[in-house]
Formats: sequence, C-alpha cells, structure tokens
Amino acid sequence: MALRQIRGQKDEILRKKSREVNIDDITLEKNQSLIDDMLETMYHYNGVGLAAVQVGILKQIIVIDIEDGKGPYILINPKILKTKGEKECDEGCLSFPNEFGKVIRPTEVQVEFYDRDAKYVKLKAKDLLAQAICHEVDHLNGVLFTDKVIPGTLEYVEQKQ
Repeated sequence: MALRQIRGQKDEILRKKSREVNIDDITLEKNQSLIDDMLETMYHYNGVGLAAVQVGILKQIIVIDIEDGKGPYILINPKILKTKGEKECDEGCLSFPNEFGKVIRPTEVQVEFYDRDAKYVKLKAKDLLAQAICHEVDHLNGVLFTDKVIPGTLEYVEQKQ
C-alpha cells in the first residue's frame, strides 16, 4: 500500500469523466492495489470518501468509510438509481483542503455497484452515507462540491498548527 497524491482544485483532471471498469478487470492486482492505496490515502488525510480521479486515475472507483462499523465501502461503477428527500449538509473535500460549504443532498439514495470482489451490490443509503455517495459519484462525473455550494456559504478555515 502507498499514499497517493491528492489532486487539488486547480487540477484539470478533476473536471474529467471517469471510465467504467471492465467487470473482468476488477480483481486484477493493479485495481486491488489502487483500492488499497485509496483507502490508505483517505484514512491518512482523515477523509470520509475518495474517488479514483482525486488521485489522478480516471476509473469509476470510490472508497467510503463513515465509521459506522460496516465500512469501508468500495463502489466500482456506481449508479444512483433513486433519491429521496433532501437536506442541507455541511461539506468539504480532500481536493479542497480547509474549504467547507453548505450543499443540498438527498437524505436517501439507492445505488448499484460492484464491490472489490466483482460482486453486484444494490444498497440503500441514508444520511451521511447517502451524502458521501453523492459527493463521490459527482467526482466521477467531473462535478465538484464547490459547483453545488449554496452561494455565500463557502468558507476557508485555517488549519490549527
């Protein structure tokens, strides 16, 4: 496992659409290593989620851990099937260190994806997990949280030394 460099807000790759992973390739060593590296990187920077594009790889791979005792969640080729409700959420992003804003996200989502063992999964997620899934799926489509921030709510918070 290795720490990967997180691409910052000015990196053009963050605006590109990620490609689907061939289902037969999910279990290849290079993809398994990428998943492990993404997890290590996410945990190192105290993130809740990370999309492969944030480490410079245009593949539809997401890792999420909301510390609910059920994670980490590995979502490959995720597709949001349904959303329900909406709420205002505080949000940040590892590609935008120390920036936070309020966005509107669904309270529930139903998503289908493949896990790291190439097994098909359909998941109903609520609250923080739903928010994280939406945030990371946006990354796969070249959409950044700053695109969705409610005007006037984006703040830069100085990091404590």
